[in-house]
Amino acid sequence: MTYGPAPWRQRSWDWRAAANFVGGGAGSGLIICTALAAPSDAPQAALFLAGTALIGLGLFCVWLEIGRPVRALNVFLNPFTSWMSREAVTATLLVPAGLLAALGFAGTRWIAAALALVFVYCQGRMLRAAKGIPAWRDPGTPPLVVATGLTEGAGLLVAALAWTQDRGAAASLLLAALLVLRAVLWWAWRNNVRTHAAPRALAAIDRTGRWLLLAGTAAPLVALVPALATQGNAAAWLPAVAGLLAAGAGTLFKFDLLGAASFNQGFALSHLPVRGVRR
Repeated sequence: MTYGPAPWRQRSWDWRAAANFVGGGAGSGLIICTALAAPSDAPQAALFLAGTALIGLGLFCVWLEIGRPVRALNVFLNPFTSWMSREAVTATLLVPAGLLAALGFAGTRWIAAALALVFVYCQGRMLRAAKGIPAWRDPGTPPLVVATGLTEGAGLLVAALAWTQDRGAAASLLLAALLVLRAVLWWAWRNNVRTHAAPRALAAIDRTGRWLLLAGTAAPLVALVPALATQGNAAAWLPAVAGLLAAGAGTLFKFDLLGAASFNQGFALSHLPVRGVRR
């Protein structure tokens, strides 16, 4: 169904828009977590470059979705009213800041991290502004999107550091904390949307939620415990698996949030007209 009184799934944003949220969130999270928790012997230049590349890839995917790509610059016209415009403006500053951080310019890592946090926050507010989609407009959506992006970035950082000498103990602790935070925010968000989301949207949310909580939260936490306690070579693969599971679950959640769970509320008619009855 594409129109009628019952809820139907939105068709304006497809996998390309979801890829922007995945790439932008994971890339921003990787930049932030690298600035916060990467050890001195880590390949920080490559990590900052990878985070910037993920953001650029996400923006490229959403550019492909535009019906008239040559008019893409119109997105900059409403920074005072549109979170999409604010995301675009932030991206124009974030990409060069990320490149400068990769080149090792002093202080730019913190500038890039601050801009990355603003960028992923704009993504969360973009969904919150879509008032017709119950799963998006909930007040818990922006913090959940931010926490998911940070968790994805921390997961990628831990996976990248798993084979270094330091093993990224601080990054592993950061990932564990973010996993718990994401699970708590998801649970609160799920309880909020259950009262007004469509049954098919809730079914998609619950299906993805099982993966998010089990494979994307419980399993990584279990893998991180021996990885933090044992710094030998035998445990090198455990943080890598934990990080990839955490990032993969976030990716799946975002694709379902913008896809299978993106049902609108349908027609909300509080008073129906009755023929022959005075208004």
